Amino acid sequence: MKISATALALASLTGLCYSFSTNKQPTFKSIRPASSTAILSATVEEAATYADPSRYLSDHPNNNVPPHIAALVGKGLHTRPDHPIGIIRAKIQEYFASLPDEYIVYDAEDPIVTTKQCFDDLRIAPDHPGRSPSDTYYLDDTTLLRTHTSAHQSEHLRSGADCFLCAGDVYRRDEIDSSHYPAFHQLEGVKLFPKEDMSGADGLAGDDWENSPECKVIGDDLKKVLEGLMDHLFGETEKKWSEDYFPFTTPSYELEIKYEGEWLEVLGCGVVHEEVLAMADRGDRRGWAFGLGLERLAMILFEIPDIRLFWTDDERFHSQFKEGEITKFKSYSKFPPVFKDIAFWIPEGFVENDFFEMARGIAGDMVERMELIDEFTNPKKGKTSKCYRITYRSMDRSLTNEEIDALQDELRDTVVNLGVEVR
Repeated sequence: MKISATALALASLTGLCYSFSTNKQPTFKSIRPASSTAILSATVEEAATYADPSRYLSDHPNNNVPPHIAALVGKGLHTRPDHPIGIIRAKIQEYFASLPDEYIVYDAEDPIVTTKQCFDDLRIAPDHPGRSPSDTYYLDDTTLLRTHTSAHQSEHLRSGADCFLCAGDVYRRDEIDSSHYPAFHQLEGVKLFPKEDMSGADGLAGDDWENSPECKVIGDDLKKVLEGLMDHLFGETEKKWSEDYFPFTTPSYELEIKYEGEWLEVLGCGVVHEEVLAMADRGDRRGWAFGLGLERLAMILFEIPDIRLFWTDDERFHSQFKEGEITKFKSYSKFPPVFKDIAFWIPEGFVENDFFEMARGIAGDMVERMELIDEFTNPKKGKTSKCYRITYRSMDRSLTNEEIDALQDELRDTVVNLGVEVR
């Protein structure tokens, strides 16, 4: 079974993760791989409490975490040794264990973070769309479900960590298709360089720093490490670098690899911005950071066609995978889809993500895809109409028209709460 590399390239599971911090200090367990480098795995007993949905649901007026999202938190797919997400995470950790530097691995941190951790500490502007309740799940005014693992970056830097990896589940409202899901997993890495190696750049900032030999040393090391990671995961493959922009790194880069004859974006990275380091009380140091989406890599390497499969409890899925092995997924069923259309006049300020989230809340994972198929504006009324086609399909059984009609009727009744006028 082949997956279109072009389709995978559209997934939003790439880009540099950002970080956030926990309120509880982790304990450390030393893991000694076959190499001479030790990786320390951070674990917390409190992680078991993350699976309690009541932690994320409340009557606070700004809480927009729906029950179906709260039920996903704490499943720990990235820590399961025989799950595709956990296998990819372990492969990445294995690679970093082979490097000369010793990396601490954080993989059991509280998914609840503050706006300061998730946004302010990473120079993400107050008006950035990622802060919007249409993009982010808020528990109240100042706490949320992390939107990236980088929400923990400043905390770990402040604690004195120089080299670390951080993996975990993250949450964002998003469109609905085979490569987008509101819960997914990221892994980020950070490395700070010894002060003496960067002494020639003491006092430099802005363009002077970016044009310095020391900044180039960091960038070259970053690219070398990440190219080695891609070879470790995919075998030797052609690679391409391009400049990018992230508020928390400068300069910033994007890495693409050639896979099945097409170029795929696989991660974002860069030299950690001096202001990010200063806010973490590490202004005297320099270093790099990268981030990647684990689902994206797993979909490519295991040839898994639908992101929803990672969350299934079906043994026909889980029985196909073993710890440490990358095997091609064999489809065990393909149940027929049911298509339903819904059209409505939209109010000013209508946000698609709110509509998508409403559909997920009603039909859950039976919603496979939602796509805009028609849009027009009535010049006399000055109103705009949108028509969406919803694809319903279960991964486990055939759906009946009757049950989907009931879900569609509920959606038509509920969508008016967004201020739309159903046609």
